[in-house]
Amino acid sequence: MIFIIIIFFGILSFAVSSRLKSKFRKYSQTPISSNLSGKEIAEKMLRDNGIYDVNVVSVPGKLSDHYNPANKTVNLSPEVYNGRNAAAAAVASHECGHAVQHAQAYSMLEFRSALVPIQAVSAKIINFIFLASLFGGFMFYSAFPTNLVLMVIIGAYTVFTLFSFVTLPVEFDASKRALAWIDQNGIVTSSEHDQAKDALKWAAMTYVVAAIGSLVTLLYYISLFLGNRD
Repeated sequence: MIFIIIIFFGILSFAVSSRLKSKFRKYSQTPISSNLSGKEIAEKMLRDNGIYDVNVVSVPGKLSDHYNPANKTVNLSPEVYNGRNAAAAAVASHECGHAVQHAQAYSMLEFRSALVPIQAVSAKIINFIFLASLFGGFMFYSAFPTNLVLMVIIGAYTVFTLFSFVTLPVEFDASKRALAWIDQNGIVTSSEHDQAKDALKWAAMTYVVAAIGSLVTLLYYISLFLGNRD
């Protein structure tokens, strides 16, 4: 059953990711009327929000864009950093939305940041269990009761699921800030705004799929644990 869940959400995630890349390619074709690059848009949004200690830098890769709160950098892929189109405007302003959240101590972002080290530990535990069960087999389950192993897995997936669902309002809020700002400041026209909104919608869908997949996996292990108690 767990393999069916993994395969299903793997296929769904791939489909959404492919759709996102398709939208990004499509909206990268037409230059925006303001003719601003992603770098210029990001720097302007930061200044307009009174943020002067965050640097905008280019990083290798496709759709590798992210905000790093540790060193206060908005990291943009080359296509976004140099791009002068609706897709670049959407992504650049979205990542700056995270910088604004950080500067304003947005509660959900702080909560997610607090969960990061816990999630990292949980991931290591899950990897150990799966590797031990794969290569240790009978010996592993002889040393550790099945219910104990299930409880540990449930605990880890509870962390994963919580992190995934906390991520959703963080991403939605960053997109909301981005779209409002590029609209109010004349960065994009009405039609370009619609393209930027659509691109960010599909980016958000990747997080939605991940959250639902994590929840379904958690419920599966909970059902195994409850069934094993009978």
